[in-house]
Amino acid sequence: MEILTGYSHEREQQMQGLIQVAGVIDQDEADLICAEGADWLGFALRLPAKNEDLSEADAAAIVAAIQPRHRGVLITYLTEADEIRQFCAELGVTAVQLHGDVEPAQLEKLRRIDPDLYVLKSLVVKEDNIDELTKIVEESAEWVDMYITDSFNPATGAKGATGLTHDWSVSAELVRIAPRPLMLAGGLNPDNVAAAIAAVRPAAVDAHTGLEGPDRRKDRAKVRRFVTAARQAFADLAGQD
Repeated sequence: MEILTGYSHEREQQMQGLIQVAGVIDQDEADLICAEGADWLGFALRLPAKNEDLSEADAAAIVAAIQPRHRGVLITYLTEADEIRQFCAELGVTAVQLHGDVEPAQLEKLRRIDPDLYVLKSLVVKEDNIDELTKIVEESAEWVDMYITDSFNPATGAKGATGLTHDWSVSAELVRIAPRPLMLAGGLNPDNVAAAIAAVRPAAVDAHTGLEGPDRRKDRAKVRRFVTAARQAFADLAGQD
């Protein structure tokens, strides 16, 4: 089964202590994020509200410029395997973060038609929905490389980039039960990332709005502090094992 899904424990080990910064808007911001030590850069495209931060052509150019040292990740709400694969190829990314309601059959198809694509599936934490999230894990783990927990905003219906934290005990429970690594997102910033890592024990963390200044661009000092704090917290976890 591991060969069929493209998943390997070696691949899992490579993701431990990974730091992603999402919402890249241009090359200058990408250069800043890379210089401050993040591992992956997330590009949010083909979103429901059509409120992308940059064009698809600009995203493809940035991905080509930063890889292979830093991985470009497509963050999208697409749900059909063929379209996801085609868009990833156009952008030149080798990882995709799926925030839409993707059916297990489409995840299976995506793995079959592009076994080398690294697939992250979102688990959006709402109030009292741990049973729903557990079911998603049970139905999708065979075709997923990593999960990412994020926060739901009941006021807007947004399922990411909300700037809101969620109940970290839910993410900690998902770390415990999921057979795949988990990336923690949702309202993370330089001041709370260490506590979040200690509480949840994720394989990876992601930040977006928590690293921005008043101009909605990434703030270099915030990115630097976030990466430093996350690296230390991950090192502390490794020392406990």
